[in-house]
Amino acid sequence: MKSGFVSIFGRPNAGKSTLLNALMGEKLAIVSPKVQTTRHRIKGILTEKDYQVVFSDTPGIIEPKYKLQEKMMQAVKNALEDADLALLLVDIKETLKEADDIFTALNIKAPALVVINKVDTTTKTATDEAKAFFSSRPYCKKVIAISALTGFNKKEFMNAVLQYLPEGEPFFEGDDISDLNTRFFVSELIREKIYQFAADEIPYHTTVLVNEYREKENLVKIAADIIVHRETQKAILIGEKGTMIKKIGTAARKDIEAFIGQKVFLELFVKVKPGWREKEMFLKQLGYG
Repeated sequence: MKSGFVSIFGRPNAGKSTLLNALMGEKLAIVSPKVQTTRHRIKGILTEKDYQVVFSDTPGIIEPKYKLQEKMMQAVKNALEDADLALLLVDIKETLKEADDIFTALNIKAPALVVINKVDTTTKTATDEAKAFFSSRPYCKKVIAISALTGFNKKEFMNAVLQYLPEGEPFFEGDDISDLNTRFFVSELIREKIYQFAADEIPYHTTVLVNEYREKENLVKIAADIIVHRETQKAILIGEKGTMIKKIGTAARKDIEAFIGQKVFLELFVKVKPGWREKEMFLKQLGYG
């Protein structure tokens, strides 16, 4: 039996969440074309008869500009410290030297595989050049080229991962696929729709707090607050005659129903909390730190 922690690192939009979802066969991490969608460290527990791998999707590596981003980078550090194996994910369209500088600065103690992603968007020559570049790096044990979005050989990928994991008993019993609770995933699915429908900087100024999650006989009643910085942002998220908030709520409800397998009654409220990204106590309430 092999058992271990595998953490996925990379710059924003490298495809870390897409890779986690593909490996798990479940949508655990929300995805968006916008950068910095992932804010927490999200663990996916993949259990088979001869192994248990605990994957961690981590926030994209950035220079933090406010306290929320500092908390996000702390999640990256924590994932570094307990990893048995690191997956260093790089978008084939990135500047390879810049990705190399970031990976080197991580000062990884665990073995590391470099995963070149989105190879379906480029030529074989470019992929071969990237593989040769990272193969020569001292932190790299092996290079794997994939497309997390369009599909890859999961069995081959897992064989490469398992090669570097220790033997041991599972860390988690039962058939749980994450150590996070349902409320967390509900808030993330709502937040994903804000990224999908709200333009420009609005998603980065919002967060979601689930205040009620009550299972009734035929449905689950959920009430959640969407927190924003300013009244003008509140007006944008509500939209003319409530059109925007209705669009967000309808799309989120459908995804939540698919995730929990039950009918959902979802209520959304938009509330203003100036400077919430810098408030230590509120960030703790959201699960940071």
